[in-house]
Amino acid sequence: QVQLVESGGGLVQPGGSLRLSCATSGFTFSVYDMRWYRQGPGKERELVATITSGGESNYEDSVKTRFTISRDNAKNTVYLQMNSLKPEDTAVYYCYARWALATSGHWGQGTQVTVSS
Repeated sequence: QVQLVESGGGLVQPGGSLRLSCATSGFTFSVYDMRWYRQGPGKERELVATITSGGESNYEDSVKTRFTISRDNAKNTVYLQMNSLKPEDTAVYYCYARWALATSGHWGQGTQVTVSS
């Protein structure tokens, strides 16, 4: 019933851009905080960006000048605009949804982003 489907990943050269989308269904999107995580090869999963139900955003330090998280409540979709991509951004990117008062949330299956020349 609950679905989070990421799209927009792919192979891009350093300095390039990608826009990830996470289309959701099966829950009340507008009252959920939304997050993007990523997990690179051999690394732990890390939080990249958050946008709250009220529209407040926060970013991991290494991406804060390059990435922008946004949401469209009418489309139940959260986005991650990624500019000036670096090889160290290479990872599987996951969408995550959590109601602020809940103890856990919902994960998407991830989309691969590879930054390489």
